[in-house]
Amino acid sequence: MNTKFKVLRVDHIGIAVKDLEQAKKFYTDVLGMTAMGEEIVEQQKVKVCFIPCGDSEVELLESTSPDGPVAKFIEKNGEGIQHVALRVDNIEAALADLKEQGVRFIDESPRYGAGGASIAFVHPKATGGILLELSERK
Repeated sequence: MNTKFKVLRVDHIGIAVKDLEQAKKFYTDVLGMTAMGEEIVEQQKVKVCFIPCGDSEVELLESTSPDGPVAKFIEKNGEGIQHVALRVDNIEAALADLKEQGVRFIDESPRYGAGGASIAFVHPKATGGILLELSERK
């Protein structure tokens, strides 16, 4: 099948945590990985920390509000993998193409994501239960 965009690679795996500092210590102190700073994304009510791993990253997510999506995820599922992000070459083309195919989205248009990425979430009902983030980084 020809699509109007390309999936380039797994961009990151988002892991919901209750305590970012404590979770970060496992990856840095135990596994010897290097964290690349933190950022608060107000729109998503979350504090994030990216930890590079080869061509991909681990993204630790701590909610900044009890009504944030990460807090709700942890309340329902506990801590753990919250989403998988695929990097695409053109997020606008990806959204248009997938909408033509009838794919259901949480985000109808790209929004700001951590690290300056343009992101959009595909609804888990369209992916077999996985919250899938499409991400384009400039």
